[in-house]
Amino acid sequence: MGNEFDRRGFKGCLEKGAAGIGHPLTPEQAELMTGHALELAAWNKKINLTAIRDPLEMAEKHFVDAVAVDRFLNGVSRVMDMGTGGGFPAIPLKILNPGISFTMVDSVRKKVSFLNHVVRSLGLEDIMALHGRVEDLAKDPGHSQGYDAVISRGFANLEKFTDFALPMLKPGGIIYALKGSLDEITPELKERFRVNHEHYCLPFEKSDRYLVTLKLIE
Repeated sequence: MGNEFDRRGFKGCLEKGAAGIGHPLTPEQAELMTGHALELAAWNKKINLTAIRDPLEMAEKHFVDAVAVDRFLNGVSRVMDMGTGGGFPAIPLKILNPGISFTMVDSVRKKVSFLNHVVRSLGLEDIMALHGRVEDLAKDPGHSQGYDAVISRGFANLEKFTDFALPMLKPGGIIYALKGSLDEITPELKERFRVNHEHYCLPFEKSDRYLVTLKLIE
């Protein structure tokens, strides 16, 4: 598995990139994320998990991007990653935060099979992937109003994401959206939510990234 994958190059880029954004990884964290990347590359030959196939690009755009938002997750103990795809940002964030419970949700069953395989192979605990529609989970008492935060990198439309996320949140919960610009913050969203954003920059390609946080105005 992963013979064509440049493991050493990936890991070096990951470690250098994480250090470059001020969040150096322990050897154990870097090894677990490399394991995730190896599985992603191997499974990606069979099912479409990511369009990014170059190991160095994968290290920056998937993993370092997830690591960058870790510093902004304050005081959360249960998090839903909505539209998680290949497990981003949930799996890297779980590696960094063993004490936080993560639920990854995706509508594609094969992606969920991949995610649960990765969780098992890395020996991660208190993280799972669910196949389903978030509209249905919102009616499930095990999930409805059960999360401190909902996070997503996969939703193209911020307003639609907030509509899906709100039923999952406990009172006072926070919505986190990873974005490449702030264009989707509409006046309507500002009327409903206290909207803030944190800027960071991917260390190699120097692209701007934003973590948008939204908290419902009571």
